[in-house]
Amino acid sequence: MPLDLWDPLTGRTATSGPVLTSVEITVTNQCHLRCVHCAVGELLAPRDQARLPLAAITAALDRVETLTTLSLTGGEVSLSDELVDDWVVPLLQYAHRRGLQTQVNTHFTHDLERYLRMAPWAPLFHMTWNYRDAADFAAITRVAPAVAARLYDRIQTNAATLAGQGLFVSGETMMTPETLPHLGEFSHRLAALGCRRMEVHPRYPADFARHLPVVDLDTMRTGIEQFLSERVPGLWVLFGTFPFLPCSPDPRDRALWHQVQTAADVTVRNDPDGRSRINLDALTGDIRVSDFADLAPVGNVLAGDDLAAALAAWQDHPVFRPYNCCCPEAGCAGPNLIVAQTWLPGVDFRQRRAVVESSQAGG
Repeated sequence: MPLDLWDPLTGRTATSGPVLTSVEITVTNQCHLRCVHCAVGELLAPRDQARLPLAAITAALDRVETLTTLSLTGGEVSLSDELVDDWVVPLLQYAHRRGLQTQVNTHFTHDLERYLRMAPWAPLFHMTWNYRDAADFAAITRVAPAVAARLYDRIQTNAATLAGQGLFVSGETMMTPETLPHLGEFSHRLAALGCRRMEVHPRYPADFARHLPVVDLDTMRTGIEQFLSERVPGLWVLFGTFPFLPCSPDPRDRALWHQVQTAADVTVRNDPDGRSRINLDALTGDIRVSDFADLAPVGNVLAGDDLAAALAAWQDHPVFRPYNCCCPEAGCAGPNLIVAQTWLPGVDFRQRRAVVESSQAGG
């Protein structure tokens, strides 16, 4: 499997502790969709306030000597030619000069030409995929059916074209009551478009999705097992913010964790937010643990705050303290904050250790 540079344990030694290797930059709060699941929906705005000077952003990044990856997110990063040409492409070029791996988060609904302008500097495009058809797209994005049909086709054309040019296209699907029975079908559709990876996450009950139903762990466990039996062979499946951990007292959870750890073409990414990644808001200068966690900023680069120092200070924050754990023998760096609060409330993970059978060690 390819090395996952976004995993916080990549490159970390037993004695180094958390290292800031990844920065995610929010380049816009504008988006022409209003997806029901949007975890940053409350931040979306009809127009952006003035952004930080590019020099201020790159100066903050220059101070992070350990940086290996850079992600650009929003809002929608391809919303306008001005945004693409004056912000997205220059930041990607900066990352290219530094030898950083980059990821552009997009829903691929704009003109192909905008993505082609990013392509020389953006080897990885990350798109949302939670749709069986255009009707699903219309229901999720809350756009008119005729518009939805056109955008749904454009997503597929853009993904297939870029994948056909050798770029790494990844599709992300959330586990919801609507999508869970169809994950296998989704994997076949993504593979047909030329995607190299399918990311699978729970739907976070945040912002627009705060009041939507979540899938209980028993249903999620059954759905994942079905998905693993139905997925298309050869497509990399990456489980992110996985709620089944090797320290669980439930043997079913540990068995599923072991199953996904040892399945061909399947990986589990440890949650990087607050462990190896920080979000930088290019509109305000705020430093955040995540672009969607309901937490106050942990600093601001306009005030001279340092990105790496903000990550270090977060390690002893009272909110994070119960989740600041690591079981290197299992390759587990602990749960995502929102996932733990939703599905595993009240657990102090510092009091748990991974249960790894001798036959599973190194598996």
